[in-house]
Amino acid sequence: MREEHGVALSGLTTMRVGGPAGRLVTVETTDELVDAIREVDDADEPLLVVSGGSNLVISDEGFAGSVVRIATTGITVESADSDSATVRVAAGEVWDDVVVRAVEQGWSGIEALSGIPGCAGATPIQNVGAYGQEVAQMIASVRVWDRREQRVRTFANADCRFTYRHSLFKAEPRYVVLDVMFQLSLTPLSGPVAYADLARALGVETGERVPLRDAREAVLAQRRQRGMVLDAEDHDTWSCGSFFTNPIMAAGSYAALQDRVQARLGDGGGPDGIDGPVRVPRFDEPDGRVKTSAAWLIDKAGFGKGYRMPGPAAVSTKHPLAVTNRGSATAADVVALAREIRDGVHDAFGVSLVNEPVLVGTSL
Repeated sequence: MREEHGVALSGLTTMRVGGPAGRLVTVETTDELVDAIREVDDADEPLLVVSGGSNLVISDEGFAGSVVRIATTGITVESADSDSATVRVAAGEVWDDVVVRAVEQGWSGIEALSGIPGCAGATPIQNVGAYGQEVAQMIASVRVWDRREQRVRTFANADCRFTYRHSLFKAEPRYVVLDVMFQLSLTPLSGPVAYADLARALGVETGERVPLRDAREAVLAQRRQRGMVLDAEDHDTWSCGSFFTNPIMAAGSYAALQDRVQARLGDGGGPDGIDGPVRVPRFDEPDGRVKTSAAWLIDKAGFGKGYRMPGPAAVSTKHPLAVTNRGSATAADVVALAREIRDGVHDAFGVSLVNEPVLVGTSL
């Protein structure tokens, strides 16, 4: 366990903003993690838990309490048979390293989540997903430290309350993830390719399976095109990835949105001067609700790729859903741009976008 004071938190986040920590404690074992959390809670001090920092915007004032940085490691096969492997992953394992190990070992089910920054312990909190896969599909259980009850607890998948980019652990920060158990298929082939652009890049139909390595490389290529693979030299990747979640609404609300969009953009009268009908992206949910594209709404509201360039904060030049730090942005710059986008989309289309990253010491 290592303790430091006054460390700039910007260096622990992919957005690269944030002031100093009152105290930073780095833990490398599960026992150290539990001990560090208990010490802070027993002292009744403010606590911030950080792992990969890929979904975090910390204010320029920093965090006056204790920051516990999770750097635990370990990928252990708990059991395996001819069809599947049950694999326990420590919370501090770098997520893409876990995916690399899975592809190498022939563990299928998370290959479409290649290139996502952050650590394994954060994946159930956010129910991380991309290209047709979500970790909720492969998580068997999540082991946590319950800060309220002061004990270790294990939640089976059904008890984690997974929904789109949400979970029990996001709703109730009393839980600190210690490790995650994944149930992965033993096969050299990927899960069914569910994303149309990915299928086209692979030269297959949606629903087909491809070798795991091919799936991973195709996903990484797609993410690089969108500035979603970390690269210190590419400021489009100095971000939290998708800053807003895709809106999910009742079918009637979607119909009203379609009418608003048509009135604003269609028949040559809107900013885009589109003649004829304008179709808002639609993805039907199992419960009858409709998901649409935040990126599409942001773009059509006038916040396209490169908006506010050269910065200091600007929309990515590769994807309208990413708010980026062009090298000298403050947290205030990032939040101001995100607020402008959120309010602009609401003014244009009546849709309230919800931020995906956690904001610490600041708000939209």
